[in-house]
Amino acid sequence: QVQLVESGGGLVQAGNSLRLSCAPSGHTFGKYSMGWFRQAPGKQREFVACITRDGGRTYYANSVKGRFTISGDSATSAVYLQMNSLESEDTAVYYCAASPGYYTQDEGAYVYWGRGTQVTVSS
Repeated sequence: QVQLVESGGGLVQAGNSLRLSCAPSGHTFGKYSMGWFRQAPGKQREFVACITRDGGRTYYANSVKGRFTISGDSATSAVYLQMNSLESEDTAVYYCAASPGYYTQDEGAYVYWGRGTQVTVSS
């Protein structure tokens, strides 16, 4: 059983940056692919970014490509989401998730989920 805890959310003005962190309960680096998802009010949860188990490859949703960066820390197994040039459309609850399979945008492949952290971008 892996527990994931997200942090770093908050209220920020459009154009600014935030860095989200995801801390697992154990050493997950090398064991799980990790992903970030988000859910805006009244909308379905959507894929944001993912990273391979070894941190060597990443994949992004088109809506965040070039603005967001996912990374992992091999020592702590923490996963980060650096969000730059934030837009009001980025307002959502952001979730961290872990998958035992290959990195993917399919949320069905992720078996462990955090409770989320709120990001609010004011225009």
